[in-house]
Amino acid sequence: MQQKEFVELCRELALVDDHALTKTILPVVKEHLANNSQNKLPVIWLETNDSGDNNIAFMNTTFPYLGQVFSEMIDLLYSNTFMAAQGQDALMILEQTAVLYRGRFTLVVEGAVPLKDNGIYNIIARTANRSITALEAVTRLGSLAQYVVANGTCASFGGPTAARPNLSGSVGVRDVLDKEVINVSGCPTNPDWFVGTLAHLLLYGRPELDNLGRPTLFYGFTVHRHCQRRSYFDRGDFAKKLGNIECMFSQGCMGPRTSADCPYRQWINYVNWPVKANTPCIGCTNEDFPDGSTPFFTPLPEKSGQAAAPGGAQTLPAGVPITRGGGPG
Repeated sequence: MQQKEFVELCRELALVDDHALTKTILPVVKEHLANNSQNKLPVIWLETNDSGDNNIAFMNTTFPYLGQVFSEMIDLLYSNTFMAAQGQDALMILEQTAVLYRGRFTLVVEGAVPLKDNGIYNIIARTANRSITALEAVTRLGSLAQYVVANGTCASFGGPTAARPNLSGSVGVRDVLDKEVINVSGCPTNPDWFVGTLAHLLLYGRPELDNLGRPTLFYGFTVHRHCQRRSYFDRGDFAKKLGNIECMFSQGCMGPRTSADCPYRQWINYVNWPVKANTPCIGCTNEDFPDGSTPFFTPLPEKSGQAAAPGGAQTLPAGVPITRGGGPG
């Protein structure tokens, strides 16, 4: 499969077939590995300051299933969540593989990185002599990696971990490393976004990124663009309360300024997503989530921390701007 076909598969075909990407991805990977005498994508996965929701979402991947991703697509060299080794044995594996695969592995970071007090608020390992902070581990491993993928909004931008008052001084991975970080944001990340990004790295290398470092494969348009309630918005027909069928912009929906393909990608094996479940989008893929989205059920003009949009923004009721992601909203 050519890169252009893969990109179209990610961006467009999900509008027609929910499983278009996922049921195609493994055969394409198998063919690529066979034709190029290439090994699976080597991955070191580091979990730092977060709730663990992204690895739980990843475990819910379907077509391919979790076991298929591990056995046929990626070579998971280290993960403090998924590996069997513990303690000193696990740390030895991490140190050896980081050197052995230097410049060839993909570092996946799940969670924000605390900076305050030299990072002591997140310790990923302890030895007889010292404690290894997330700050130290991410900095060192990031410098050795070929690619760095921030999995989730905490890793991408700080997210809930860095929300006010941010006592640990947590930041996204991009603020720690002096190199490009591919941000697969979401709270949690849809497993398709993460698996699809890893597949692109394996097959074609770095994907096209938007201005926030997110793959345009999945963040190219706003939630608002393809929302099933868009027609209500266009007519100015807004819900009076939660539970109404009209547009939920009046109930705090962040869809007009949130880049993601949730309306047609959907969640829970492609059967549901927040608006379909009758709750507003809370903008969990955004750079300023959650502070820029709260209070969640309050319309945008009344939310805290809302700034004017850059030039060229469209206008919503009461003068609220629609900011654009990697493509038109």
